[in-house]
Amino acid sequence: MKMTLAWLKEHLETDAPASAIVDRLIMLGHDVEGVENRAGGLEPFTVASVISAESHPNADRLRVCIVDTGTAQVQVVCGAPNARSGMKGVFAPAGTVIPRTGALLKETVIRGVASRGMLCSAYELGLGDDHEGIVELPEEAPIGALYASLVGLDDTILDIKVTPNRADCLGVRGIARDLAATGLGQLKPLETTAVMGRFCSPISVHIENQSACPLFLGRHIRHVRNGPSPDWLRRRLEAIGLRPISMLVDITNFLTFDLNRPLHVFDADRLSGGLTVRFARPGETLVALNGQEYALDPEMTAIADPAGVQSLGGVVGGEATGCTEATSEVFVEAALFDPVRTAATGRMLNIASDARYRFERGLDPAFVEDGLEIATRLILDLGGGEASEIVTAGAAPDWRRRYVLRAERPATLGGLHVPHKESAGILTALGCAVETLAGGDLSVEPPSWRGDIVGEADLVEEVLRIKGYDRIPAVPLEREGALSRPALRPAQRRAELVRRTLAARGLTEAVTFSFVAEREAELFGGAKPELRLVNPISADLDVMRPSSLPGLVAAIRRNADRGFPDVALFELGPAYRDDTPGGQALVAAGVRSGQTGPKHWRTRAREVDLYDVKADALAALAAMGAPADNIQVTTDPPSWYHPGLSGTLRLGPRVLGAFGELHPAVLEALDARPPIAGFEVFLDAVPEPRAARAKPPLKLSVLQPIERDFAFVVDRELPVETLLRAARSVDKQLVAEIRLFDVYEGAGLPEGKKSLAITVVLQPQERTLTDAEIEGFSKRLITEIEKATGGQLRG
Repeated sequence: MKMTLAWLKEHLETDAPASAIVDRLIMLGHDVEGVENRAGGLEPFTVASVISAESHPNADRLRVCIVDTGTAQVQVVCGAPNARSGMKGVFAPAGTVIPRTGALLKETVIRGVASRGMLCSAYELGLGDDHEGIVELPEEAPIGALYASLVGLDDTILDIKVTPNRADCLGVRGIARDLAATGLGQLKPLETTAVMGRFCSPISVHIENQSACPLFLGRHIRHVRNGPSPDWLRRRLEAIGLRPISMLVDITNFLTFDLNRPLHVFDADRLSGGLTVRFARPGETLVALNGQEYALDPEMTAIADPAGVQSLGGVVGGEATGCTEATSEVFVEAALFDPVRTAATGRMLNIASDARYRFERGLDPAFVEDGLEIATRLILDLGGGEASEIVTAGAAPDWRRRYVLRAERPATLGGLHVPHKESAGILTALGCAVETLAGGDLSVEPPSWRGDIVGEADLVEEVLRIKGYDRIPAVPLEREGALSRPALRPAQRRAELVRRTLAARGLTEAVTFSFVAEREAELFGGAKPELRLVNPISADLDVMRPSSLPGLVAAIRRNADRGFPDVALFELGPAYRDDTPGGQALVAAGVRSGQTGPKHWRTRAREVDLYDVKADALAALAAMGAPADNIQVTTDPPSWYHPGLSGTLRLGPRVLGAFGELHPAVLEALDARPPIAGFEVFLDAVPEPRAARAKPPLKLSVLQPIERDFAFVVDRELPVETLLRAARSVDKQLVAEIRLFDVYEGAGLPEGKKSLAITVVLQPQERTLTDAEIEGFSKRLITEIEKATGGQLRG
């Protein structure tokens, strides 16, 4: 949220400089994302008066101006068509750096006439795109005054990131209230005196369902003169990036940011009767103030007159009843809307408005009427007219609640002892009603604007936040013994081993959101109701992710769009599924796309496939100590993998992971181009390695290893792992390595058969093997494989 320093000081009586305010805000838990000095670079520019403007003797379109800067008269050659005698403009002396171009202004001679400065346009000052003429200032502008101060550009802008729980700080007054509680200044009183109604409002209000809108206040104001807002209001809005529209609309925008009180104004002449707050009906539509037409859902809160829906509560108003310069009769709305329904409506229609942002986080239920009174007074002051009595429908919800703060809790929960009397003072300064109980404990009633305080722990947090987190002493943990325990648990060490292994295989670690869009979650078996977010950070990040793959595929797509199609990424993080213990599992997921490597004359690049990601998954499992020889591959992967080009890694009944090329339909839904292959390894499912018995150190044999090749004809559907597992079971002491080197299908083999060829490496340790021993091993190997696979040794 943005505000200017002068705006803040409208609510906070303080002499503190911007730097002190920023430091205090950070200590209060408000992250200051930016401090902008809009006058930076404009210091040399001053107000000057043009005494004379004569035609240039050697150029038809130039004028030779004599300019009074307040300290001297300076000759300037100017090409602006509006340069004339008697006007006031913005003068830059020689030696000034022009903001727009960064060029250094020098004394120069133009067509034989000396020019010792410049009269500037808004374009050259970096304040607009108008470069057809120089800036013209009012006649009353004092000569020699700083231009930035004259137009209010010397006011520092603060950009504050407000955490989702602190909805009360989405207004300038909320920030001022927090600062005042720390003693940095004094909060100024707010004028909320009621405006007397002169007549009964001809527009009534009725609420059909108070769960959607518990309170609705309205007021009719007639004979209003709507037009441009005064300079002070326009500058406030422009400083925070809002475009002034008209006096009525600008007042509602101003109060939204000033007091965190969103309002809406209807052109009363365009309403066809009283207003009803109800749920939208099937088939109803609304053309909103942004010019877009929206189809409404029966779960949306609509504000309708007899002609139809004219506004969506807390989200956006309708174009048909919007205020224009011709508006003279206005109906002002101040209401409370259900935060959850407001957020759901905004997400469904993809409408992000300042009002929605505040309503969905919860507003002060006790400030609705005061906000309407303040808005009424502003409208009457700036636009004239007379106000009706307030129309009321519904009632403010009961917000009062009390919690007990025990004396020892700041120390036991926060690590800092705060005297109980001081705690009471801090909470009182924050607006809480505090009573001391018989035993010395405090009974605290949070103020209406602090809906985030819901227990004793929150009270402790408020006390320590105002007291200062930097005052909490650093205390070393007590040691349980002379020897320190390992800093990492076995599970944490395994995760780090997986991370290093995947990085060593050429994959780059990525960190993606733990939230995905609902449609993406559905592709990966998620989007269960219990995993939907009530208050998502974005409309398209509304479900806890069932897999890391959607985020990684999105990263692949963004890289491909920027000319980098060959990417390998992995992420180690949580996945949220209802079929896992606790609903959360630690998963190592990775994706590969495009080619396996760059083009080279010695090697031929190929597209990534399931074998690349299978090797990644097995390497991750091996790094965790999983028994690689016992891992089985089955052909029942999750639905987001390509059938026939994927598999599941199992250890008995346990599912350790899955791998394969992603399903074409999934890639199409994610707008990603194939080939993309991925894998998932479930770290929590991998059993801890058993404590191995002590073995003598492995000695390198001085004897020559022996290699023998075998080829077997087996059924085409037989998994290779079945054959390899059978081969590894024969004389494990003698066999050093078994690897598959060929798979063949085609001529010379019966229909439905394939040939699998393996290399077996025998490594004797004590003596050279005889031909008979080698032959005996070969027979045992052949027998075991034929028994396990039903195949035959290929002749």
